[in-house]
Amino acid sequence: MKLVDVALIILSSAGLLHGMLFALYLLFFKKKKSQSNVFLGLILIFMAFRIGKSVLLNFGEGLEPIFIFIGLTFLLLIGPLLRWYVLSMTLPYFKVPKRFLWELVPFVLIFGASLFVTRVWYENSEWVIVVFSSGLIFIYLHLALYIGLGWLEYKRAKKEHKKEHRTKSQKAVFRWLKDILIGFILIWCTYVLNILDNAVPYVIGPLVYSLVIYFLSYKAFQLKITDIDGAVFKENSNQFLFTAIDALVVGDKLYLRSEVSLPMLGERLRKSTQQISSAINEYGNRNFNDYINFYRIRDAKAMLLDKENDKYTISSIAFDVGFSSLSSFNTAFKKFAGTTPSSFRKART
Repeated sequence: MKLVDVALIILSSAGLLHGMLFALYLLFFKKKKSQSNVFLGLILIFMAFRIGKSVLLNFGEGLEPIFIFIGLTFLLLIGPLLRWYVLSMTLPYFKVPKRFLWELVPFVLIFGASLFVTRVWYENSEWVIVVFSSGLIFIYLHLALYIGLGWLEYKRAKKEHKKEHRTKSQKAVFRWLKDILIGFILIWCTYVLNILDNAVPYVIGPLVYSLVIYFLSYKAFQLKITDIDGAVFKENSNQFLFTAIDALVVGDKLYLRSEVSLPMLGERLRKSTQQISSAINEYGNRNFNDYINFYRIRDAKAMLLDKENDKYTISSIAFDVGFSSLSSFNTAFKKFAGTTPSSFRKART
């Protein structure tokens, strides 16, 4: 065996082993036994069987046909599991409805048929090419369909949860789902390009999988994704509280009052200053001062752009939008506009 083949086997097998270890951790050693972690663990295990078949087929000799067919059928499990995983990560209290189990019928039928594949039939039957080609096309189109359905569920969740109101955990879920879906698209494309007249060498599939699984493992650790699930999209008291804060501060333009403060909002909404601050940090994605100053500077910029306001000094505009001192106005303006108020006014033409 050539040295390059040995290197490819090591690289492919390393990613395979890493994926299996990650799956075992999620299924048996992770303290939080969430439904989403179970789905992800199963996806990794079935994907490992599929990739393992590729490694054996590429570097081994005399691989039994039954293993080739069974290895391919696992893709019929991965598709539904991937969609269920996306749903479990974006919907609170998600449980797989009984009707979803019908999605496993293609796997059951083709897996059952694969058990009857023999070497004699595989090597001598004139129907092998027709059966194998048809099955291959169906399996990869099936996986493509479910990757697409998973992507649609991901986009639906993003549309329902506006960017400006997302929590840190919700942002992590969206980043993670985008990465894992793109990873599956890359793996799918690699294998399909190989099928299309060997546009990509067959061994590239396991190698791409290894790179994808290492990257996803790193992202899972970085985002702490195995500690969260669809529960982070549950509407909570902070979300309702922020809606009320926004109605007061922005809707009633309370930000224009220089005396606006956490205690003032707390008194009006009958909440503690800590609760008010927490809601703004979580759903406003800013601390209280930046939250207030953002809207003040927005109004100040509009006034500075209006030539009819040239008769007003910058100090006058600063006080009009709620600042109690020119220095704090200048600091806030430079933070949000990237320049000084006077430079901003001069640059409008």
